[in-house]
Amino acid sequence: MEIHMEATRELDLEAVIDEGGVRGLQIAVFVLCGLIAMIDGFDTQAIAFVAPPIIAAWHVEPAGFGRVFGAGLFGGLVGAMVLGAAGDRFGRKTTMACAVLMFAVASLCTPLATTIGSLTLLRFATGIGLGGALPAFISLTSEYAPKRLRGTLVGAMFCGFPLGAVVGGVASAALIPKFGWASVFLLGGALPLCILPVFLAVAPESIRYLALRGDREAIARILRRLRVQAQWNGRTAAVAARATGTRHSPVSSLFRNGRAPVTTLLWIAFFLSLLLTYFLINWIPVVARSNGLDIGKAVLAVSMLNLGAVAGCISLGRLSDRFGPPVVIGCAYLAGALAIAGIGFVSWSPALLYAMTFVAGALSVGAQMCTVALCAVYYDTFLRATGVGWAMGVGRTGAIAGPVLGGMLIGAGVTAGTLFLVAGATSAGAALAVLALGRAVRGQGGQGRDEHDAHVASRTEPGSLTRIANV
Repeated sequence: MEIHMEATRELDLEAVIDEGGVRGLQIAVFVLCGLIAMIDGFDTQAIAFVAPPIIAAWHVEPAGFGRVFGAGLFGGLVGAMVLGAAGDRFGRKTTMACAVLMFAVASLCTPLATTIGSLTLLRFATGIGLGGALPAFISLTSEYAPKRLRGTLVGAMFCGFPLGAVVGGVASAALIPKFGWASVFLLGGALPLCILPVFLAVAPESIRYLALRGDREAIARILRRLRVQAQWNGRTAAVAARATGTRHSPVSSLFRNGRAPVTTLLWIAFFLSLLLTYFLINWIPVVARSNGLDIGKAVLAVSMLNLGAVAGCISLGRLSDRFGPPVVIGCAYLAGALAIAGIGFVSWSPALLYAMTFVAGALSVGAQMCTVALCAVYYDTFLRATGVGWAMGVGRTGAIAGPVLGGMLIGAGVTAGTLFLVAGATSAGAALAVLALGRAVRGQGGQGRDEHDAHVASRTEPGSLTRIANV
């Protein structure tokens, strides 16, 4: 007990946040980031909900809508990579506000589109804003979460994304028959404009980002709002020291100082997991319809996938904080592979399909959402938004590849069972990447141990990756 008190008596800035409780201001940050994640999920899925009425109203071929879907995903890739790096340079709050404003305005302008070409451009612009907001709100949540709860809180916040997709489906079903497809985009643009002023007024900039900038006055103001200013000894060196000597570009720094294995394995995991997620979202309804289920039951199966993801993310986040993320997330991906493979053999039965998609969502998609938290943990403050942004950008290439892969397999005449066996194998591949990540970190002689393993490991002098993990 005395050892613990001695370790926490020296309350530098990191210790104040990492060893403290969750206070009102932090809860406000988490809730606001969760709401923005929810709107992000709503707007990301909105185009899928309105595609049928637009196709009917404009008398265009359904195949022509492929580039509209692709433009939004590609915009998300660009936004995550570009604005992710901007978050490390200009701050999380500033970058997120700009991203939210961008996708709000683009969404409000979408009803003005009259051709596939103009709609494609607007969806690309919307995608940049949506993708750019992701690394900012993930980083901001991570940097205000105590170390012992970081995986849980980041995962719980990111549950807003699939919840937004579910709410978007319900809202679209109610709005489109009464007010037309344009109402979905008007709602999707109005909501972030309502939340943005509250976010700007209430949410502070990342306190760790401010430490990198040496802004002690701003740090002191935030600590006063947290009511912990008396605990701070005025030190910020522990945060700033990790950025000292970093003369390389943020992207190249993701592969320096022992980070290359971490970055490579995270990118593989993100690519495979998002390929898997979008594969399931796009092809579960098609397979269900081909087995005789009506469209309502087919869409409900995707909703069960998203609801399972929310339940799984919260549960897996708690387990990750207790047992360590690589083991928990890797095992979830492996178990999820079995559930996904089973979808192809039960898609004729609504009850069995709902049960299997819920389990697959809880395990594999829930694990994918926890991988986002894992990414936020492994990168240091001065690289976190860049690291998250580029990982999400690489993941978006998987999101684009997922529907294409499914189409190729169906075009080749594979059965539903084989189709979902391939998807299950993708989940198993993501499991191997995450488990290899944990092994690579442990194989460096204790360096790079992620923060959630720290409580079960002996204290050692931190190396470069240990410092990264403990931010």
